[in-house]
Amino acid sequence: MTLVPVKRALLSVSDKTDLVPFARSLARHGVELVSTGGTARALSEAGLEVIPIDQVTGFPEMMDGRVKTLHPRVHGGLLAIRDDPTHAAAMSEHGIEAIDLVCVNLYPFEQTIEREDATEQEAIEQIDIGGPSMIRSAAKNHRFVTVVTCPSQYDRVCSDLDAHRGSTSLELRRRLATSAFTRTAAYDSAIATWMARPNDAGSAFANPLILRFNFAAELRYGENPQQRGALYLEPSAHEPNVATAEQLHGKQLSFCNLYDADAALELARQIDPRQFAAVSVIKHANPCGFAVAPDLADAFDRAYAGDPLAAFGGIVACNRPMDQATAERIGAIESFLEVIVCPGFEPEALETIKARWKNTRLLAVGEGGAADHGSAAWDFKRIRGGLLVQNRDSTVMDSARWRHVAGPAPDDAILTDALVAAIAAKYLKSNAVSLARQSMLVGAGAGQMDRLASCRIAVEKAGDRARGATAGSDAFFPFRDGPDQLIAAGVRAIVQPGGSKRDDQTIEACNDAGVTLLMTGVRQFRH
Repeated sequence: MTLVPVKRALLSVSDKTDLVPFARSLARHGVELVSTGGTARALSEAGLEVIPIDQVTGFPEMMDGRVKTLHPRVHGGLLAIRDDPTHAAAMSEHGIEAIDLVCVNLYPFEQTIEREDATEQEAIEQIDIGGPSMIRSAAKNHRFVTVVTCPSQYDRVCSDLDAHRGSTSLELRRRLATSAFTRTAAYDSAIATWMARPNDAGSAFANPLILRFNFAAELRYGENPQQRGALYLEPSAHEPNVATAEQLHGKQLSFCNLYDADAALELARQIDPRQFAAVSVIKHANPCGFAVAPDLADAFDRAYAGDPLAAFGGIVACNRPMDQATAERIGAIESFLEVIVCPGFEPEALETIKARWKNTRLLAVGEGGAADHGSAAWDFKRIRGGLLVQNRDSTVMDSARWRHVAGPAPDDAILTDALVAAIAAKYLKSNAVSLARQSMLVGAGAGQMDRLASCRIAVEKAGDRARGATAGSDAFFPFRDGPDQLIAAGVRAIVQPGGSKRDDQTIEACNDAGVTLLMTGVRQFRH
C-alpha cells in the first residue's frame, strides 16, 4: 500500500511550536483530532474541535499524567495491520478505531538535565513513557501510520497531504519512521547516560558508555580522497567550538580543516583574553606559530613570524574578536590561510579579509560559553575492538606553581616565554620540545621517537633565535643529552615537568651553564 488516507490523528506534544497551524491543516483535510492534556487545551483554545484522550480509552488521565495513552485502544489503533482480517476483527470486537497519524514530541528530559539547578526528581519526571511507546508503535506500523516527532516535519507532512488529497505516501512514512526510531534511541541514550552517571561512591566512568552525536553534514571526503567523511555534533557541548561555529566566508570546510581548526582554537583559548591576546597557527594538528601580546595585531605578527614557511595553508585562531588592525596585518602576508577562527569579527575586519581571500574559511565561535557536561568533558581514541576514554586535560599552566630548581631566578620575560613554551609543548605531538622567545614560538620538534631528535629539530627551526630562548618539554628529559643540546644552542631557560630518576643530571647541566630550570610537575603527552 502506497497512499494511506489520514482520517484520525493523535496529537500530544511538549513543544507546541507551530502546533495550531499544523492541526488546522489536518482539520482542513477532514482529519479527526484526538489529543491529551495541555495539547488538547491549546487546540480547543484555538477553536479546533478535539476529542480528549479519555473519551477514547474510557479511563481518565491519572497519576499526574503518568498514565493517559498506555491503553489498547491507543496502541491497538496504531499497531493494527489494516489489511489483516484477524486484526480488523479484533478492532471491531474491542471497539478500537484506527489512528492514522501520531504527532508526539517527548518530555524535555535533555533540556532538564542540562540545568545546573535541576533536581533528580525533576529529571525523573521528565522521562517520557507514553510518548516513546506511541512513537515506536506508529513507526513499527509505518506501512499504515504516519509518525511525526518534530515541528520541523510539519511542512513536509502538510505538503504530502496536499499533494495526495489527504493521504500520505509510503516514502514519507518510511522517512518519518526512520527519524522516529532515531529520536527514541537518542532519548533513551540520554536517559541511560544520565542514570549511569558517575557518583561519589563509584567509578568516574559510566557503564555502559553511551555516546550520542547528531549528523550535521557529509564532508567531501575524510583525511584522504579515498575516505568518506562526515561531521556529527554533540548535543551536550556548549563551549565555543568549530563544529557549531558560524561560517561567515569561504569554501566548504573539509575533514582536515575541522580537525586542525579545533586544535588551533583549543590552543588559543589556553590564554585568558583578559590577560593577553593570543594567536595560534596550526599545520597538520601541530603549532607552527603561537604568541601572546597586549594586542591582537602584535600577537598575530609574532605567531606568523614563528615559522612563515610552515604557516602557508595553515589554520589561524585568536582568543579575541578580529579587529581591523589585525585583519590588515593578516591581509598583508603573502601566505594563504585555509581557516581563520575567532570569537567574532568586527564588520570592517570581516570585509577586509573577505576581500583579501575568496576561499579562506572564516569561523565565528562566540565568546565564553558554559562548561561542557557529559561526554563532552572526555576525550576518546578509537582502537580496533575498543575505545580508549580519558578526561580532557584541563590543566591550567600557572607559573606561580612551578618549582625553580636550577640557574638564575626567572624574570618576568623568562616566565612569559616559559608559559608560551610550556603551552605550545602541550599541543605539539609527543615527543615535543618547543622554543619560545619574545613571547612567541620560534622552534618546535614534534612527533619524534626520541626527545633528543625533537631538541635538534626545534633548534634547527629556531636558527639564530634559539639563542636567548626558553625551551619547553612535554615530559621529563630521561638523559642530560637533550638539555645539553638546548644549552649549546644558547637557550637561557628550560621548563619541563621533571620526574626523571636522572633529574639531577639535568639540574647539574643547567647550574653549570647558568641556565634557569623550571619544573611544572605536570606531564602533557599528546599522541
